[in-house]
Amino acid sequence: MEEERGMTWSPEAKLGMQVEDLWDVQEPQLSPTEKLNACFESIPVSSFPPAPESQVIEINSDASLAEVVQLLSQHKILSAPVVDVDAPKDASWIDRYIGMVEFAGIVVWILHQSEKTDGPDNSEFVNGESEGITGPAVAAAVNGVSSPRKLGNLSPRSAAIISGKFFEALTSSDFYKNMKVRDISGSFRWAPFLALQKSNSFLTMLLLLSKYRMKSVPVVDPGERKIDNIITQSAVIHMLEECVGLPWFESWGTKKISELGLPLMKPNHIIKVYEDEPVLQAFKLMRQKGVGGVPVVGNGGRKALGNISIRDIQFLLIAPEIYKNYRSITAKNFLTAVRSYLEEQKESSPLLNAMVMCGSDNTIKEVIAMLDSKKIHRIYVVDNEGNLEGVITLRDIISKLVHEPRGYFGDFFDGVLPLPANSRV
Repeated sequence: MEEERGMTWSPEAKLGMQVEDLWDVQEPQLSPTEKLNACFESIPVSSFPPAPESQVIEINSDASLAEVVQLLSQHKILSAPVVDVDAPKDASWIDRYIGMVEFAGIVVWILHQSEKTDGPDNSEFVNGESEGITGPAVAAAVNGVSSPRKLGNLSPRSAAIISGKFFEALTSSDFYKNMKVRDISGSFRWAPFLALQKSNSFLTMLLLLSKYRMKSVPVVDPGERKIDNIITQSAVIHMLEECVGLPWFESWGTKKISELGLPLMKPNHIIKVYEDEPVLQAFKLMRQKGVGGVPVVGNGGRKALGNISIRDIQFLLIAPEIYKNYRSITAKNFLTAVRSYLEEQKESSPLLNAMVMCGSDNTIKEVIAMLDSKKIHRIYVVDNEGNLEGVITLRDIISKLVHEPRGYFGDFFDGVLPLPANSRV
Protein backbone atom coordinates (compact mmCIF):
# COMPACT_ATOMS: atom_id res chain seq x y z
CA MET A 1 0.00 0.00 0.00
CA GLU A 2 2.79 2.39 0.91
CA GLU A 3 4.56 1.73 -2.39
CA GLU A 4 1.31 2.23 -4.34
CA ARG A 5 0.64 5.61 -2.79
CA GLY A 6 4.29 6.65 -2.75
CA MET A 7 4.68 10.31 -1.85
CA THR A 8 1.18 11.23 -3.03
CA TRP A 9 -0.69 10.23 0.11
CA SER A 10 -3.52 12.55 0.94
CA PRO A 11 -3.90 13.73 4.56
CA GLU A 12 -6.96 11.48 4.78
CA ALA A 13 -4.99 8.44 3.57
CA LYS A 14 -2.26 9.17 6.12
CA LEU A 15 -4.93 9.18 8.80
CA GLY A 16 -6.17 5.86 7.45
CA MET A 17 -2.67 4.44 7.80
CA GLN A 18 -2.64 5.61 11.42
CA VAL A 19 -5.87 3.64 11.95
CA GLU A 20 -4.25 0.65 10.21
CA ASP A 21 -1.24 0.71 12.56
CA LEU A 22 -3.60 0.65 15.54
CA TRP A 23 -5.79 -2.03 13.91
CA ASP A 24 -2.83 -4.39 13.62
CA VAL A 25 -2.13 -4.40 17.37
CA GLN A 26 -5.71 -4.91 18.61
CA GLU A 27 -6.58 -8.02 20.58
CA PRO A 28 -7.56 -10.81 18.13
CA GLN A 29 -10.70 -11.77 20.07
CA LEU A 30 -12.28 -8.35 19.48
CA SER A 31 -14.95 -7.98 16.80
CA PRO A 32 -14.18 -5.66 13.84
CA THR A 33 -16.44 -2.97 15.32
CA GLU A 34 -14.76 -3.24 18.73
CA LYS A 35 -11.37 -2.96 17.03
CA LEU A 36 -12.42 0.16 15.14
CA ASN A 37 -13.88 1.71 18.28
CA ALA A 38 -10.55 1.16 20.06
CA CYS A 39 -8.61 2.60 17.11
CA PHE A 40 -10.73 5.74 16.84
CA GLU A 41 -10.72 6.24 20.60
CA SER A 42 -6.89 6.35 20.45
CA ILE A 43 -6.72 9.10 17.81
CA PRO A 44 -7.23 12.73 18.89
CA VAL A 45 -9.66 14.75 16.81
CA SER A 46 -6.83 17.22 16.16
CA SER A 47 -5.47 14.63 13.71
CA PHE A 48 -8.36 15.16 11.31
CA PRO A 49 -7.30 17.14 8.22
CA PRO A 50 -8.27 20.82 8.37
CA ALA A 51 -11.35 21.93 6.49
CA PRO A 52 -10.92 24.41 3.62
CA GLU A 53 -10.76 27.96 4.96
CA SER A 54 -13.89 28.81 2.97
CA GLN A 55 -15.90 26.41 5.14
CA VAL A 56 -14.64 27.61 8.53
CA ILE A 57 -16.77 30.72 8.73
CA GLU A 58 -18.47 32.47 11.62
CA ILE A 59 -21.69 34.49 11.62
CA ASN A 60 -21.71 37.70 13.67
CA SER A 61 -24.70 38.06 15.96
CA ASP A 62 -25.52 41.42 14.35
CA ALA A 63 -25.77 39.93 10.84
CA SER A 64 -29.17 40.20 9.16
CA LEU A 65 -31.21 37.21 8.07
CA ALA A 66 -30.51 38.10 4.43
CA GLU A 67 -26.75 38.20 5.12
CA VAL A 68 -26.88 34.80 6.85
CA VAL A 69 -28.59 33.19 3.86
CA GLN A 70 -26.04 34.74 1.48
CA LEU A 71 -23.07 33.59 3.58
CA LEU A 72 -24.29 30.00 3.98
CA SER A 73 -25.14 29.83 0.27
CA GLN A 74 -21.87 31.39 -0.87
CA HIS A 75 -19.79 28.97 1.19
CA LYS A 76 -22.01 25.96 0.39
CA ILE A 77 -22.45 25.00 4.02
CA LEU A 78 -25.48 23.98 6.06
CA SER A 79 -24.69 25.77 9.32
CA ALA A 80 -22.24 28.10 11.00
CA PRO A 81 -21.38 29.19 14.56
CA VAL A 82 -22.73 32.54 15.75
CA VAL A 83 -20.23 34.84 17.48
CA ASP A 84 -21.44 37.31 20.09
CA VAL A 85 -20.09 40.65 18.82
CA ASP A 86 -20.61 42.13 22.28
CA ALA A 87 -18.48 39.52 24.06
CA PRO A 88 -15.33 40.84 25.77
CA LYS A 89 -12.09 40.35 23.85
CA ASP A 90 -10.79 37.99 26.52
CA ALA A 91 -14.01 35.91 26.65
CA SER A 92 -13.61 32.14 26.72
CA TRP A 93 -14.78 30.20 23.67
CA ILE A 94 -17.84 29.09 25.66
CA ASP A 95 -18.91 32.71 26.08
CA ARG A 96 -17.78 33.82 22.63
CA TYR A 97 -19.94 31.37 20.61
CA ILE A 98 -23.64 31.59 21.37
CA GLY A 99 -25.14 29.00 19.02
CA MET A 100 -25.27 27.52 15.54
CA VAL A 101 -27.49 29.00 12.84
CA GLU A 102 -28.65 26.47 10.25
CA PHE A 103 -30.64 26.28 7.06
CA ALA A 104 -32.95 23.99 9.03
CA GLY A 105 -33.78 26.86 11.36
CA ILE A 106 -34.31 29.21 8.44
CA VAL A 107 -36.84 26.73 7.05
CA VAL A 108 -38.84 26.92 10.29
CA TRP A 109 -38.98 30.69 9.97
CA ILE A 110 -40.00 30.55 6.27
CA LEU A 111 -42.73 28.03 7.07
CA HIS A 112 -44.10 30.27 9.77
CA GLN A 113 -44.22 33.26 7.43
CA SER A 114 -45.95 31.20 4.73
CA GLU A 115 -48.62 30.08 7.19
CA LYS A 116 -49.22 33.65 8.32
CA THR A 117 -50.19 34.45 4.72
CA ASP A 118 -52.50 31.44 4.69
CA GLY A 119 -55.08 33.07 6.95
CA PRO A 120 -58.31 34.93 6.13
CA ASP A 121 -56.42 38.02 5.03
CA ASN A 122 -52.96 37.64 3.55
CA SER A 123 -52.90 40.87 1.60
CA GLU A 124 -50.75 42.76 4.11
CA PHE A 125 -47.71 40.53 3.66
CA VAL A 126 -48.15 39.57 0.01
CA ASN A 127 -48.42 43.23 -0.93
CA GLY A 128 -45.01 43.79 0.62
CA GLU A 129 -46.07 45.81 3.66
CA SER A 130 -43.61 45.13 6.43
CA GLU A 131 -45.47 46.64 9.38
CA GLY A 132 -47.15 43.35 10.25
CA ILE A 133 -43.95 41.29 10.17
CA THR A 134 -41.47 43.34 12.14
CA GLY A 135 -40.59 43.80 15.76
CA PRO A 136 -40.66 41.65 18.89
CA ALA A 137 -44.19 40.40 18.21
CA VAL A 138 -42.97 38.23 15.35
CA ALA A 139 -40.16 36.73 17.38
CA ALA A 140 -42.61 35.98 20.15
CA ALA A 141 -45.08 34.44 17.71
CA VAL A 142 -42.47 32.22 16.13
CA ASN A 143 -41.17 31.21 19.54
CA GLY A 144 -44.69 29.97 20.17
CA VAL A 145 -44.22 27.25 17.56
CA SER A 146 -43.01 24.87 20.26
CA SER A 147 -43.08 21.84 18.01
CA PRO A 148 -42.79 21.64 14.23
CA ARG A 149 -45.24 18.73 14.38
CA LYS A 150 -47.97 21.28 15.02
CA LEU A 151 -47.53 22.44 11.45
CA GLY A 152 -49.94 20.40 9.37
CA ASN A 153 -50.17 20.00 5.61
CA LEU A 154 -50.41 23.13 3.53
CA SER A 155 -53.98 24.11 2.75
CA PRO A 156 -55.41 23.95 -0.79
CA ARG A 157 -54.95 27.71 -1.08
CA SER A 158 -51.23 27.49 -0.40
CA ALA A 159 -50.23 26.69 -3.97
CA ALA A 160 -51.34 30.18 -4.95
CA ILE A 161 -50.12 31.88 -1.77
CA ILE A 162 -46.58 30.52 -2.08
CA SER A 163 -46.19 31.82 -5.58
CA GLY A 164 -43.46 34.24 -6.53
CA LYS A 165 -45.37 37.08 -4.89
CA PHE A 166 -44.89 35.55 -1.47
CA PHE A 167 -41.12 35.12 -1.84
CA GLU A 168 -40.64 38.48 -3.53
CA ALA A 169 -42.46 40.15 -0.64
CA LEU A 170 -40.51 38.15 1.91
CA THR A 171 -37.05 38.87 0.50
CA SER A 172 -37.79 42.56 -0.10
CA SER A 173 -39.25 43.10 3.38
CA ASP A 174 -37.43 45.23 5.94
CA PHE A 175 -37.75 42.36 8.38
CA TYR A 176 -35.74 39.99 6.17
CA LYS A 177 -33.13 42.60 5.24
CA ASN A 178 -32.68 44.27 8.63
CA MET A 179 -33.61 41.88 11.45
CA LYS A 180 -30.50 40.67 13.25
CA VAL A 181 -29.74 37.03 13.98
CA ARG A 182 -29.51 37.67 17.73
CA ASP A 183 -32.99 39.27 17.74
CA ILE A 184 -34.76 36.23 16.30
CA SER A 185 -32.73 33.44 17.84
CA GLY A 186 -35.87 31.82 19.20
CA SER A 187 -37.47 31.66 15.79
CA PHE A 188 -34.44 29.84 14.45
CA ARG A 189 -34.64 27.25 17.22
CA TRP A 190 -30.86 27.58 17.28
CA ALA A 191 -28.82 24.48 17.76
CA PRO A 192 -26.55 24.87 20.79
CA PHE A 193 -22.87 25.48 20.22
CA LEU A 194 -21.62 21.99 20.94
CA ALA A 195 -17.90 21.73 20.25
CA LEU A 196 -14.99 19.38 20.83
CA GLN A 197 -11.58 20.33 22.11
CA LYS A 198 -8.53 19.23 20.14
CA SER A 199 -7.73 16.51 22.68
CA ASN A 200 -11.13 14.79 22.34
CA SER A 201 -11.15 11.52 20.43
CA PHE A 202 -12.05 10.66 16.88
CA LEU A 203 -14.65 8.22 18.27
CA THR A 204 -16.44 11.07 20.09
CA MET A 205 -16.59 13.06 16.85
CA LEU A 206 -17.95 10.10 14.85
CA LEU A 207 -20.68 9.45 17.40
CA LEU A 208 -21.75 13.10 17.41
CA LEU A 209 -22.03 13.04 13.61
CA SER A 210 -24.01 9.80 13.56
CA LYS A 211 -26.00 8.90 16.66
CA TYR A 212 -26.32 12.49 17.88
CA ARG A 213 -27.33 13.81 14.46
CA MET A 214 -24.90 16.71 14.12
CA LYS A 215 -24.21 17.89 10.58
CA SER A 216 -20.83 19.30 11.58
CA VAL A 217 -18.65 19.38 14.68
CA PRO A 218 -16.56 22.47 15.53
CA VAL A 219 -13.18 21.75 17.13
CA VAL A 220 -11.93 24.54 19.38
CA ASP A 221 -8.49 25.50 20.56
CA PRO A 222 -9.05 26.54 24.23
CA GLY A 223 -5.76 28.43 24.30
CA GLU A 224 -6.62 30.52 21.25
CA ARG A 225 -10.30 30.72 22.33
CA LYS A 226 -11.47 30.10 18.76
CA ILE A 227 -12.50 27.40 16.31
CA ASP A 228 -9.56 25.39 14.98
CA ASN A 229 -11.46 23.12 12.58
CA ILE A 230 -14.97 22.15 11.52
CA ILE A 231 -15.52 18.48 10.70
CA THR A 232 -18.52 17.58 8.56
CA GLN A 233 -20.18 14.29 7.69
CA SER A 234 -19.03 14.83 4.10
CA ALA A 235 -15.41 15.20 5.23
CA VAL A 236 -15.59 11.89 7.11
CA ILE A 237 -17.04 10.13 4.05
CA HIS A 238 -14.21 11.57 1.94
CA MET A 239 -11.69 10.27 4.46
CA LEU A 240 -13.23 6.80 4.19
CA GLU A 241 -13.04 6.94 0.39
CA GLU A 242 -9.32 7.76 0.67
CA CYS A 243 -8.83 4.65 2.83
CA VAL A 244 -9.92 2.18 0.14
CA GLY A 245 -7.42 -0.68 -0.04
CA LEU A 246 -6.36 -0.55 3.59
CA PRO A 247 -7.14 -3.87 5.37
CA TRP A 248 -9.16 -2.26 8.18
CA PHE A 249 -11.35 -0.51 5.63
CA GLU A 250 -11.70 -3.51 3.32
CA SER A 251 -12.86 -5.72 6.22
CA TRP A 252 -15.88 -3.46 6.44
CA GLY A 253 -16.17 -1.75 3.07
CA THR A 254 -16.49 -4.89 0.96
CA LYS A 255 -19.72 -5.92 2.68
CA LYS A 256 -23.01 -5.45 0.84
CA ILE A 257 -25.23 -2.74 2.26
CA SER A 258 -27.86 -5.38 3.04
CA GLU A 259 -25.30 -7.26 5.20
CA LEU A 260 -24.87 -4.13 7.30
CA GLY A 261 -28.61 -3.67 7.76
CA LEU A 262 -28.91 -0.81 5.28
CA PRO A 263 -31.05 0.95 4.30
CA LEU A 264 -32.39 1.76 7.75
CA MET A 265 -35.35 3.56 6.18
CA LYS A 266 -37.56 1.07 4.34
CA PRO A 267 -40.05 1.74 1.48
CA ASN A 268 -43.12 2.35 3.62
CA HIS A 269 -41.23 4.88 5.76
CA ILE A 270 -39.65 6.95 2.98
CA ILE A 271 -40.62 10.60 3.37
CA LYS A 272 -41.49 11.90 -0.09
CA VAL A 273 -43.27 14.72 -1.87
CA TYR A 274 -45.33 14.38 -5.04
CA GLU A 275 -44.41 16.42 -8.10
CA ASP A 276 -47.53 18.63 -8.05
CA GLU A 277 -47.37 19.50 -4.34
CA PRO A 278 -46.09 22.97 -3.29
CA VAL A 279 -42.34 22.94 -2.79
CA LEU A 280 -42.77 24.31 0.73
CA GLN A 281 -44.47 21.02 1.55
CA ALA A 282 -41.09 19.35 0.91
CA PHE A 283 -39.35 21.62 3.42
CA LYS A 284 -42.20 21.20 5.90
CA LEU A 285 -41.84 17.41 5.71
CA MET A 286 -38.08 17.63 6.25
CA ARG A 287 -38.59 19.66 9.38
CA GLN A 288 -41.46 17.57 10.74
CA LYS A 289 -39.75 14.24 10.13
CA GLY A 290 -36.18 15.24 10.97
CA VAL A 291 -34.69 14.42 7.55
CA GLY A 292 -32.29 16.42 5.43
CA GLY A 293 -33.89 15.77 2.05
CA VAL A 294 -36.85 14.19 0.29
CA PRO A 295 -37.34 12.60 -3.13
CA VAL A 296 -39.80 14.11 -5.57
CA VAL A 297 -41.90 11.28 -7.03
CA GLY A 298 -44.37 11.06 -9.87
CA ASN A 299 -48.01 11.21 -8.88
CA GLY A 300 -49.20 7.84 -7.62
CA GLY A 301 -45.86 6.14 -8.19
CA ARG A 302 -42.64 5.13 -6.45
CA LYS A 303 -40.16 6.33 -9.08
CA ALA A 304 -38.14 9.37 -8.05
CA LEU A 305 -37.83 12.37 -10.37
CA GLY A 306 -35.31 14.26 -8.25
CA ASN A 307 -34.26 15.16 -4.73
CA ILE A 308 -34.77 18.35 -2.72
CA SER A 309 -32.51 18.92 0.28
CA ILE A 310 -32.79 21.30 3.21
CA ARG A 311 -30.18 23.67 1.78
CA ASP A 312 -32.19 24.15 -1.43
CA ILE A 313 -34.42 26.63 0.41
CA GLN A 314 -31.66 29.10 -0.51
CA PHE A 315 -32.85 29.22 -4.12
CA LEU A 316 -36.23 30.59 -3.04
CA LEU A 317 -34.39 33.43 -1.29
CA ILE A 318 -31.42 34.32 -3.51
CA ALA A 319 -32.76 33.66 -7.01
CA PRO A 320 -36.13 35.41 -7.48
CA GLU A 321 -35.83 34.92 -11.26
CA ILE A 322 -36.81 31.26 -10.81
CA TYR A 323 -40.40 32.35 -10.08
CA LYS A 324 -41.05 34.21 -13.31
CA ASN A 325 -42.56 31.37 -15.36
CA TYR A 326 -44.73 29.78 -12.68
CA ARG A 327 -48.01 30.75 -11.05
CA SER A 328 -47.19 28.39 -8.20
CA ILE A 329 -43.94 26.73 -7.19
CA THR A 330 -44.65 23.02 -7.14
CA ALA A 331 -41.88 20.53 -6.34
CA LYS A 332 -41.51 19.66 -10.04
CA ASN A 333 -41.48 23.32 -11.12
CA PHE A 334 -38.91 24.07 -8.43
CA LEU A 335 -36.54 21.36 -9.70
CA THR A 336 -36.92 22.55 -13.31
CA ALA A 337 -36.47 26.23 -12.45
CA VAL A 338 -33.43 25.71 -10.21
CA ARG A 339 -31.70 23.49 -12.77
CA SER A 340 -32.21 26.18 -15.44
CA TYR A 341 -30.93 28.84 -13.06
CA LEU A 342 -27.80 26.84 -12.21
CA GLU A 343 -27.07 26.15 -15.87
CA GLU A 344 -27.41 29.85 -16.71
CA GLN A 345 -25.15 30.78 -13.78
CA LYS A 346 -22.72 27.98 -14.73
CA GLU A 347 -22.77 26.79 -11.12
CA SER A 348 -22.16 23.21 -10.07
CA SER A 349 -24.73 21.63 -7.76
CA PRO A 350 -26.04 18.17 -6.89
CA LEU A 351 -29.38 19.42 -8.27
CA LEU A 352 -27.88 19.31 -11.78
CA ASN A 353 -27.15 15.59 -11.45
CA ALA A 354 -29.59 12.81 -12.12
CA MET A 355 -30.88 10.98 -9.05
CA VAL A 356 -28.06 8.94 -7.51
CA MET A 357 -29.26 5.42 -6.83
CA CYS A 358 -27.90 2.02 -5.87
CA GLY A 359 -29.18 -1.52 -5.33
CA SER A 360 -29.17 -3.70 -2.23
CA ASP A 361 -26.28 -5.72 -3.74
CA ASN A 362 -23.93 -2.73 -3.86
CA THR A 363 -21.11 -2.74 -1.31
CA ILE A 364 -20.69 -0.02 1.27
CA LYS A 365 -17.43 0.88 -0.49
CA GLU A 366 -19.30 1.50 -3.76
CA VAL A 367 -21.91 3.61 -2.01
CA ILE A 368 -19.21 5.71 -0.30
CA ALA A 369 -17.54 6.29 -3.67
CA MET A 370 -20.81 7.53 -5.20
CA LEU A 371 -21.62 9.82 -2.28
CA ASP A 372 -18.11 11.29 -2.23
CA SER A 373 -17.79 11.81 -6.00
CA LYS A 374 -21.18 13.51 -6.29
CA LYS A 375 -20.79 15.52 -3.05
CA ILE A 376 -24.25 14.50 -1.84
CA HIS A 377 -25.67 13.49 1.54
CA ARG A 378 -28.02 10.65 0.58
CA ILE A 379 -28.40 7.87 -1.94
CA TYR A 380 -31.63 6.12 -2.83
CA VAL A 381 -31.87 2.33 -2.92
CA VAL A 382 -34.07 1.05 -5.78
CA ASP A 383 -35.25 -2.31 -7.09
CA ASN A 384 -34.67 -3.61 -10.62
CA GLU A 385 -37.55 -1.51 -11.92
CA GLY A 386 -36.33 1.71 -10.36
CA ASN A 387 -38.88 1.80 -7.53
CA LEU A 388 -37.72 3.32 -4.24
CA GLU A 389 -36.78 0.74 -1.62
CA GLY A 390 -35.03 2.95 0.90
CA VAL A 391 -32.55 5.75 1.48
CA ILE A 392 -29.02 5.74 2.91
CA THR A 393 -27.52 8.90 4.42
CA LEU A 394 -23.98 9.81 5.41
CA ARG A 395 -25.08 9.46 9.03
CA ASP A 396 -26.29 5.90 8.42
CA ILE A 397 -22.89 4.90 7.04
CA ILE A 398 -20.95 6.43 9.94
CA SER A 399 -23.31 4.73 12.40
CA LYS A 400 -22.32 1.35 10.96
CA LEU A 401 -18.62 2.10 11.49
CA VAL A 402 -18.65 2.58 15.27
CA HIS A 403 -20.94 2.10 18.28
CA GLU A 404 -21.34 4.01 21.54
CA PRO A 405 -19.92 2.17 24.57
CA ARG A 406 -22.18 2.16 27.62
CA GLY A 407 -21.88 5.41 29.58
CA TYR A 408 -19.38 6.75 27.06
CA PHE A 409 -20.42 10.41 27.14
CA GLY A 410 -20.95 10.65 30.90
CA ASP A 411 -21.73 14.29 31.70
CA PHE A 412 -20.53 15.55 28.30
CA PHE A 413 -23.97 16.95 27.43
CA ASP A 414 -24.71 18.54 30.79
CA GLY A 415 -26.14 21.99 30.19
CA VAL A 416 -26.88 21.20 26.54
CA LEU A 417 -29.35 18.34 26.47
CA PRO A 418 -32.18 17.68 26.23
CA LEU A 419 -32.05 19.09 22.73
CA PRO A 420 -35.38 20.09 21.15
CA ALA A 421 -37.06 17.29 19.19
CA ASN A 422 -35.65 17.15 15.65
CA SER A 423 -33.16 19.86 16.51
CA ARG A 424 -30.93 18.61 13.73
CA VAL A 425 -31.99 17.96 10.17
